[in-house]
Amino acid sequence: MTPSEDPRSRLIFALDMGDGLDETLRWVEILRGHIGVYKIGKEAFTRFGPEIVRRIQGLGGKVFLDLKFHDIPNTVARAAEGAVRLGVAMFNLHALGGREMMETTVRAAEKTAREAGVPMPLILAVTVLTSLNDRDLSELGFQQTTRALAAHLAATAHRAGMGGVVASPQDILSIRKACGPGFAVVTPGIRLGDGGVESDDQKRIDTPREAIRNGADYIVVGRPIRLAKDPVGTADRIVEEIARGLELRNPA
Repeated sequence: MTPSEDPRSRLIFALDMGDGLDETLRWVEILRGHIGVYKIGKEAFTRFGPEIVRRIQGLGGKVFLDLKFHDIPNTVARAAEGAVRLGVAMFNLHALGGREMMETTVRAAEKTAREAGVPMPLILAVTVLTSLNDRDLSELGFQQTTRALAAHLAATAHRAGMGGVVASPQDILSIRKACGPGFAVVTPGIRLGDGGVESDDQKRIDTPREAIRNGADYIVVGRPIRLAKDPVGTADRIVEEIARGLELRNPA
């Protein structure tokens, strides 16, 4: 999966909210035509299961299955086969699971896609969570900075045949240097800089325009849209920022 020329295709909305399935899916209707992909994470998938993926697809939406698989290679490969059969556009796993896990998963996904006659999804490796900073990594026993570790994990994922990574906007430039332009970078930790989200657990953040300008292919936004007084207007504003970032990346 690659983004189209329409900047809306680069905006992924995090769809983890709502007490019921119908209430959650209301956001698909609200944001239809204003974003590119709906992200289903652990909250929604644990509550609603595969049905929420099928319902979004039935409404014409693309799905990023954000379950961050991390286990022995065989277990993750089998989970990946299920994700492929669900027809998701993207799914992810943790790069810290190792190169063998990633290579095994890619092979299993490719085989399943061929046999099922479905498009191969974009498989992403999660590098370093945006809720972690250098101090957090030190407490966990890592000697590298977040930026250095993210670039190292991205390079490993690239060699393993992964399609891209999930990484902080602050790590984009180092990942691009390590992996080149053809490797997808999906960036959470996006904020508008207007103070619209309080009590935030994201530590390494940036604006939509700067993330895209620095080389992100997709940005993931949840609370800034969901908590806005005008969610559709906010989504459109973010798309405008994406377009501006693309212009700054590729000046005429």
